[in-house]
Amino acid sequence: MVIAIASELEHKVIAEGVETPEQLEFLRQHHCLEYQGYLCSQAVPPGEARRLLGLGP
Repeated sequence: MVIAIASELEHKVIAEGVETPEQLEFLRQHHCLEYQGYLCSQAVPPGEARRLLGLGP
């Protein structure tokens, strides 16, 4: 329901804490296509994040 309300208000929805393929499938079925959580990547230290983003060594 929150996804639908946000969409009606033209807000971008980013789901947090997505850990399983089932959770991701639920989000996709409800038109929430952006997410973060362990399913995508475990937490990384700041220096590693910068390297992954191409912002430094």
